[in-house]
Amino acid sequence: MCYHSGMNTFLTIMRRIIDGFLAGMLISLGGAVFLACKGETSLPYAQYIGAFFFSTALLCICMFGFSLYTGRIGYVLSKHKKEDVSVLLLGLLGNTIATAVFGFLLGAVFPAMKGTAEVLCTAKLGQGYGFALARAILCGILVYLAVEIYKSKNSPLGVLLCIPVFILSGYEHSIADMFYFAVYGVPSWNAFGYLMIIIAGNSLGALIIPALQLVRPRGE
Repeated sequence: MCYHSGMNTFLTIMRRIIDGFLAGMLISLGGAVFLACKGETSLPYAQYIGAFFFSTALLCICMFGFSLYTGRIGYVLSKHKKEDVSVLLLGLLGNTIATAVFGFLLGAVFPAMKGTAEVLCTAKLGQGYGFALARAILCGILVYLAVEIYKSKNSPLGVLLCIPVFILSGYEHSIADMFYFAVYGVPSWNAFGYLMIIIAGNSLGALIIPALQLVRPRGE
C-alpha cells in the first residue's frame, strides 16, 4: 500500500515537472526566434516579427495546458490548496530546467544568437533592480490578461496581442530571461539575483487584477 502511494506521488511529481519542462521548452523556442530577429540587421521591422512569433510559444502552452509559472501564478488566489501550490512550484522547476538545457544548447549551436543574448543580458543587468521590478510587474499583468482571455473567452487574441506588447515595451518575463541568460552562458550571482527580482515582479503583476476583483464591491 505504501509502495503504491509512494509511486503515485513520484509519478505525479514527475508529471508536473515535465509539464513545466514542456512549457519552458516552448518559451525557449519563442525566445530563440526573438533573438534571431533581434540580431538581424538587414530585415526591416525584424523586432516586430520576432515579438509576434514569440507569442506562438504561449499560445501552444495554453492550447496543450502545459505548466508555465507566469501563466499560472495569477490564479493562486482562487486556487491556493497545497496541490495547486505544488503544481505551480514544480512547474517552475520544469521551466528552469528546460530553459537552461535549450539555452545552453542553442548558444552552442548558434554563436550569433549567443552574441545577441550577451548584448541583451548585459543591458538587463545594467538597468538596476528597481527598474527591473517595475518592468516585471507590467509584464505579469499582460501575461495574466493573455491567459485569462484565452481561458474565459476561448480566444487567442489576448495572447497574440498582449505578448508582443510586453516584448516591444521592454518588459521583463522571468522564464524568457532564464533562457536568454542560459544562451549567454555566463552564470553569476548578479544574474541569479536579477532573475529572482523578475520572478517576484511577474508574480506581483499577475496578481493585481485577481486581487482587485476579489475586493471590488459587487452590484451594478
